[in-house]
Amino acid sequence: MDVDPRSWAELEFGECHLGDVRRTRRLIEAASQTLSRPDGSTPEQTEVWADCKAFYRLMDCDDFGHEEITAPHIARTRASGAEGQVRLLLNDTTELNYGGKRRAQGLGLVGHNTGRGYFLHTALMRDPDTGEVIGVAGHDIYYRHTPKKRGAKNSRRRDPDRESTVWGRLIDRIGSPPAGVRWLHVCDRGADDYEVYLHARLQSCGWVIRAARLNRRVENQAGETLSLEEHLRGQPCRGCCSLDVAATDKRPTRKARLELRFARVSLPMPRVTNAWIRQHAPQESLGMWVVELIEVEPPAGAEPVRWVLLTSEEVTSVEQARRVIDYYSQRWAVEEYHKALKTGCRVESRQYQTAARLERVTGLLSIVAVQLLRMRYLSLHDPNRPAAEVVPAEWVEVLGTIRKHKHGQTLTIQQFVKNLAGLGGHLGRKCDGQPGWITLWRGLEKLLLILRGVRAARKRCG
Repeated sequence: MDVDPRSWAELEFGECHLGDVRRTRRLIEAASQTLSRPDGSTPEQTEVWADCKAFYRLMDCDDFGHEEITAPHIARTRASGAEGQVRLLLNDTTELNYGGKRRAQGLGLVGHNTGRGYFLHTALMRDPDTGEVIGVAGHDIYYRHTPKKRGAKNSRRRDPDRESTVWGRLIDRIGSPPAGVRWLHVCDRGADDYEVYLHARLQSCGWVIRAARLNRRVENQAGETLSLEEHLRGQPCRGCCSLDVAATDKRPTRKARLELRFARVSLPMPRVTNAWIRQHAPQESLGMWVVELIEVEPPAGAEPVRWVLLTSEEVTSVEQARRVIDYYSQRWAVEEYHKALKTGCRVESRQYQTAARLERVTGLLSIVAVQLLRMRYLSLHDPNRPAAEVVPAEWVEVLGTIRKHKHGQTLTIQQFVKNLAGLGGHLGRKCDGQPGWITLWRGLEKLLLILRGVRAARKRCG
């Protein structure tokens, strides 16, 4: 990971093809300025009118779009991984709402059809063993120009413009994994659709998807047709585990005791189909496994914790079932990514006047958001490595001086990140836990400003 803004910008955007090499150079400069203050407005990031005007002109250029800005990063992300490794592709959709009063040209309806903006569907690649965020494997931006249609899901299946097609569309856009690498698409209940499973299967990808409908008809190993709920009810408990349930406005924190079940299951072709399903569906039912985690004896009035996961991974043991559950539990990272994009980079506060310009800005900020998430990973991976091997030596020296470390003491990367979080307001007490990416980035913003002052003071006059 390269944390220096200039070096990072050259790596991420140096291979962008924008129609003119000068545009690429300007994009690198703009990305470096943006990373130095991701939550600032464009004038705050560029600081001088000449750079600000150049940024505006770049975002107004019609010769390229969101795809060209993100293409090099996405290509490197998809090419990552060695023989035998597993990569999780965490899928989720977020709406970018610029407000109901915005008159920017080309925006669609979001929210309850009262806001204006567009939807961003993301596949974030993550290493399931180390927790490292590899990068964005794919994006899909789509618009809702008319109010969302209501009605039964099966009755909408024949509509080629329905919003749910984004799940399969992005799976096809991402394609197949490199030789020897396994990709698993991890999705929430919005992707629980026979058509989505077919898209993943045709691209030689696996999946872990939370079931949305437990009344769907499935086939057990004996060939009997019954509902998924009935099938799970007939399975024996294979083990127990506990889970700390976080508090909300409606419930206090508690420790839940859960039972584990799993079984083989087959999904027959749905009764209501479309031309694509009829063309690509296999002759036999679509085989997969189901894993259930359900709370036993929840408190009175509390909704029991329950996960029902459909997966292409073979599950014949408790260890394999726990592995599938661990894969799904990592889906939160894509939600953190969208939080980094919307809170850390303030993408919804951008005041550009057309949807095309906002898409280009979103493309730039979407790569910045990945870097925000990577900051926290620094202290978790190889924590005892000397910090000077990872970040510029000048950064280590200045941070050590500010945080009053002993002269000559070698900072490890874990100590560097801890002190960086201290600049961002993290007190570092035992009860405070690990610093989050927001705190780390606040500390980095402050360090970058201090470094500018140090360099200015060292510069000779005349």
